[in-house]
Amino acid sequence: MKVLRFMVFMLFGLLALVACALIATYFIAKAVLAPLPGEWSVPLRAGPLQLQAGVPTMLRLATAPWVGPLLDGRRLATRAGPVRLAWQAPTRTLLLHCAPCTVTPAGLGEERVVLQELRLSVHRQGLLLDGELASGALRATWQGELSNRELQIRMQLPSSAIADAYALFGAAMPELARARIEGQFALKAQLSLPDGRISLAPQVEGFQVSGLGTEVLAAARSGCSRRTSRLTADSWLARAVVAAEDQRFYEHPGYDLAELGASLSQNQRDGRISRGASTLPQQLAKLLVTGGERSPVRKLRELLYAVEMEQTLGKPRMLQLYLAHAPWGPALCGAEAAAQHYFGQRAHTLEPAQAVWLAAMLHNPGLEARRWAETGEINTARAQWVLAGLRGLPRRQRARLAEELEQPAWTAPRVPADTDQGHAPRPEAQ
Repeated sequence: MKVLRFMVFMLFGLLALVACALIATYFIAKAVLAPLPGEWSVPLRAGPLQLQAGVPTMLRLATAPWVGPLLDGRRLATRAGPVRLAWQAPTRTLLLHCAPCTVTPAGLGEERVVLQELRLSVHRQGLLLDGELASGALRATWQGELSNRELQIRMQLPSSAIADAYALFGAAMPELARARIEGQFALKAQLSLPDGRISLAPQVEGFQVSGLGTEVLAAARSGCSRRTSRLTADSWLARAVVAAEDQRFYEHPGYDLAELGASLSQNQRDGRISRGASTLPQQLAKLLVTGGERSPVRKLRELLYAVEMEQTLGKPRMLQLYLAHAPWGPALCGAEAAAQHYFGQRAHTLEPAQAVWLAAMLHNPGLEARRWAETGEINTARAQWVLAGLRGLPRRQRARLAEELEQPAWTAPRVPADTDQGHAPRPEAQ
């Protein structure tokens, strides 16, 4: 009995010592990591304990020669995934290896993707940092400048194979088993933390894709309508759709780097995805192949098909296919169905102002159709914006169309019953 009492006493004593050690460690960590006035900080949690830690302070400690060796071989559980730490004493460099690693690609929405691995090296000299960021065969260098309030990062990826970039997503992209991807790309980027502002300057050369089979679409019929469309690339509706959806359609090779940059800037200003950067070929790929899933991988798949269709179909056929399959409201697929429903006539007979308004609806056809039906008024601001982008109009005709759009004499249509459309019906081989 005395032995048992002694053991219980020792156990309570040990627990008390552990508790004291934990409390002491907590207060030491709190004192060491406490943010300076105005310093960028984040909350840290260890079990029931939480403290506020200064990020610049943690970076300086983690890359210090007297702390770095203590981190060697450690593993951290992070939101991105498990991270293994290593310390290179000769160069005083901290290495981080995340495998697998979950990331949110800049400019592609909030959806996250899983990379097989991500490798980061960090070397610090005073307030200047540098290192490498690598995944698969891609390897970029970066430099950073640290202050109490932020970290400014500049990154540069030298010319690399586009196929190597796609290989990072191989497990989620079945097309890579048959697609042949050629071309090189390079990237310069600037990132500001903690606010997350980013600017990208990509360069692409010789991007070509083959093996996806899009050539079969050259002679396919619309899956939306049995009626043969008489729309041509110079029709009012075709011209208005280009003005509304892809004003550089005839200049770009299936993707638009300038629009991507403008979209990224606006989305950062708005704090949400308010502007897309998809070209008409990318939208066509979404309609006919990839579907509407909101994910970065879907956008990358879309890009492959868009680039190949530029080569196998050409601009006129892609525009024709888009007009034949574009959604124009609940249960409405294709220009012929839209022209008939909203104006009771064939698409090629639409008046210029009618064509401009149909094109203007494409950015959100369900919403625009519902508003039009409920209020009897069209979205004049959107229609005028499309008109402003319509090329080749004499000044007098443009002014006349602007007046027609201000007070259109059109009967508001009924809204079709909503249905689950997914992506457009696939074209049928002739």
